[in-house]
Amino acid sequence: MLTEVAGIKVPEGHAAEAARLVCAEYADEALYHHSVRAYFFGAAWAEERGLDYDRELFFVSALLHDLSLMPPFDSHTLPFEEAGGHLARVFTAGLGWPDARRDRAAELIVLHMRDDVSPDVDVESRLLQVGTSADVSGTGLEAFSPAFQAELVSAYPRLGFASRFVDLFRDQARRKPGCAAGELVAGGWESRALGNGLDRG
Repeated sequence: MLTEVAGIKVPEGHAAEAARLVCAEYADEALYHHSVRAYFFGAAWAEERGLDYDRELFFVSALLHDLSLMPPFDSHTLPFEEAGGHLARVFTAGLGWPDARRDRAAELIVLHMRDDVSPDVDVESRLLQVGTSADVSGTGLEAFSPAFQAELVSAYPRLGFASRFVDLFRDQARRKPGCAAGELVAGGWESRALGNGLDRG
């Protein structure tokens, strides 16, 4: 794994490496790359603004945030982000994190599919929203230089991510139509995802 892109570094330590290993094992390569890119986008956004944030918490949450789209962790009743929050709580219990920190990891994952959170209120949740929005639908890409975008996509290629992710969300929408993914699909979100400027580089 490349641990630095455009001067932005991945945190060191057991928790970060464990999250990376689990994501690489259970996500397909396109989704794994997306999770890593989401971290780098969010971290770059924070550093550009001089925001202080918990790098380990953010990285672990970014690497776990979409794993409940994968069959081993998919819930047939819960929206994928809520199932992902439960997965994060189980994973971080294994790391020995205290309850409050486990709650935070779950919260970041649930909130990344909710309305925007102000960084003044919850900086790590905002970073995951920024990172996932930029990488999935291209929302907010103008905040990142073309050079940064190119370096990040070169380090972690898209690998047909947009069409793969649209298919995953369509599946969520079909089986759980009232979930946030279902609302996005119903609102025509696919065209933004498939038209993401990251795929035109």
